[in-house]
Amino acid sequence: MYEVLPAAENAPPQLDGIAGWAVGLMETLGGPGAALVVGADNLFPPIPSELVLPLAGFTASQGSFSLAEALIWTTVGSVAGAVVVYLLGALLGRERTRALVARVPLMKATDFDRAETWFAKHGDKAVFLGRMVPLFRSVISLPAGVERMGWAKFIGLTTLGSLIWNTVFVMGGWYLGANWHLVDDYAGVFQKVVIAAVLMAVGLFVVVRLRSRTA
Repeated sequence: MYEVLPAAENAPPQLDGIAGWAVGLMETLGGPGAALVVGADNLFPPIPSELVLPLAGFTASQGSFSLAEALIWTTVGSVAGAVVVYLLGALLGRERTRALVARVPLMKATDFDRAETWFAKHGDKAVFLGRMVPLFRSVISLPAGVERMGWAKFIGLTTLGSLIWNTVFVMGGWYLGANWHLVDDYAGVFQKVVIAAVLMAVGLFVVVRLRSRTA
């Protein structure tokens, strides 16, 4: 997907593919370019956030914009993309949304079904934690839109969840510099930590609820 070509010491590596396109856009447009790249991750799930977010940190380390700008603009892009997906769900309704998901490359209607089931079970927590689970990041906004989740709540939870996820990967790209792609090695570990936290939270909720009923 990407290739880091040999480069002189302290010189930025030459990139191709999605990586080259993303870095070129961010170098040309600055922070807004980072927002566009990350927003595309929400609208086109085949573009992985585990790739584009470390690139934003890498580009910031090269001086195209500051680290703070990288965090702010990537979060703006995440929220903007999520809002577009939310509106699609709200405007199209369940059946047309499900049919649309089935036409997206590398996605299936069952991806929407799983997101819908998770949203039905966990509601607010699904929107917040879904921002930190690959693939669910994109589709969790659809059932939120279909069910017309409150705007303030949706944007607040999406912003917070996106900021946490983005910070991990942007900071990784910032510190690793030309070795930004190594962040991907830890993406699976971070995902498992998030899923484990979700399961623990749900388990604790069930225990507390059962005890309250028997008290």
